[in-house]
Amino acid sequence: MKANKILAAALVAAVLAGCSGGGGGKASSVVLTGAGATFPYPIYSKWFETYHESTGVQINYQSIGSGGGIQQLKAGTVDFGASDAALSDDKLKEMPHPVLHIPMVAGAVVLAYNMPEITQPLQLTPQALAGIFMGTVKTWNDPAIKAANPGVALPATAVLAVHRSDGSGTSNIFTTYLSAVSPDWKSKVGANTSVAWPAGVGAKGNEGVSGQVKQTPGSIGYVELAYAKQNNLATAKLQNTLGAFVEPSLASTTAAIQASAQALAADVRASTVNAAGPDAYPIAALTFILVYEDQNDAAKGKEIANFLTWAIHQGQDEVEALQYARLPAEVVTVDEGSIAKLTSGGKPLASR
Repeated sequence: MKANKILAAALVAAVLAGCSGGGGGKASSVVLTGAGATFPYPIYSKWFETYHESTGVQINYQSIGSGGGIQQLKAGTVDFGASDAALSDDKLKEMPHPVLHIPMVAGAVVLAYNMPEITQPLQLTPQALAGIFMGTVKTWNDPAIKAANPGVALPATAVLAVHRSDGSGTSNIFTTYLSAVSPDWKSKVGANTSVAWPAGVGAKGNEGVSGQVKQTPGSIGYVELAYAKQNNLATAKLQNTLGAFVEPSLASTTAAIQASAQALAADVRASTVNAAGPDAYPIAALTFILVYEDQNDAAKGKEIANFLTWAIHQGQDEVEALQYARLPAEVVTVDEGSIAKLTSGGKPLASR
């Protein structure tokens, strides 16, 4: 009998240890589900692991692209969506309930390329970049590329542009940039999560594009900076609004977001591409978690508010190691106000 009691006590202790999330934090049986952007997946994965260890809250996330995340939120099959593309006023009206945009981090969309013959960082002007994805710049020794790379022996290798095949917030950022710098692109292709690409091949997710570039000599594709770093891909310097060729980095991403801080304080959906500033990388943007303002499930809603509050404060300490930029103080303030709007049945959901 005594042995049975000892065994029962041991089983109870094991169950409680399992519920604690392995980090000695508060036990929680709440499981949250989300889906969407691949752009922030590296930092989200880290955050969800850290948060589970400290709170016991499990967050399951599907990295399926911003378009998929928006659709799943609209259908009510997830607790939150994630998108690098902010919803326009018209898109917000299509959602079944009011949606809040919570910027989480800033990142850079970089041009990763596979050209072993080029041993120094490639420099690209906006015109050359637009030409590559329009299909009018067909070889690596095209005059549009040569002009920005004096003294570099550029081969006559064919250029293969790699773009996203799925609905993508990263594509929205990239095509918003191309529309801002190329009237031809703006009139013929435009900006959206999905566009009719004039040239190149498609791949799914940031993972797919980086993988395609890594295995295909002569290729170039747009991915979030962390994916290029993880795959050891070369990245191009891009010419910014002041004419400087800027390397994509944590510092140049931060410079771009800081240059846009005033506009973001007025509306976090404001575009941050082609930001003014001598050190600003031209394709930098915020990525968002999208949540319904009024939550059907109060327990889940409370945990969403708690997680978001943690992510925009303590979570920011983890972002730079994965090549994301911290949120400016102005954006954190806006986020705090948005999180405070979360309710369930009209009742506020207090966060930690």
